Amino acid sequence: MELSPMTVEQFASFRSRSIADFAQEKVEAGTWAPEEALERAEESYERYLPQGIETPGAYVYNLEHPLDGIVGYIWFNVSENRRGKEAFLLDIVVEEAFRGKGYGTETMEALEQCARSLGADRIGLHVFGHNVRASSLYRKMGYEVTDLTMYKELQD
Repeated sequence: MELSPMTVEQFASFRSRSIADFAQEKVEAGTWAPEEALERAEESYERYLPQGIETPGAYVYNLEHPLDGIVGYIWFNVSENRRGKEAFLLDIVVEEAFRGKGYGTETMEALEQCARSLGADRIGLHVFGHNVRASSLYRKMGYEVTDLTMYKELQD
């Protein structure tokens, strides 16, 4: 899997879709109300990508496979924190038509190589509790849970 930089046009499409997907995930997780989700997701993107594709420390790539072409996208930011230089995965999508072919694993391996080349000491990420497929991939790739929030709905 190759991480290939997005064009400005591809980035515009990515941004719109990623914001909508993020808003929907937050609604599904019960974190945001549907009527506020898009606005809050937009605000989040302004915070993490204030200069769009030109935001320093932000890396937004197409996932390009030699056989299937562009099969999805990935976005991560690299920053310094108390533990050193860290890459933080903010969004990853392997399109539905290409799932089940090992491309998620290949993408995470490509991310590790890219993060190393940028001097990162570690990679962090957040996964929604309802995203079992992603959780399984990350555990398989050696990621460990560092924080876990759980809820139970109470019935009358």
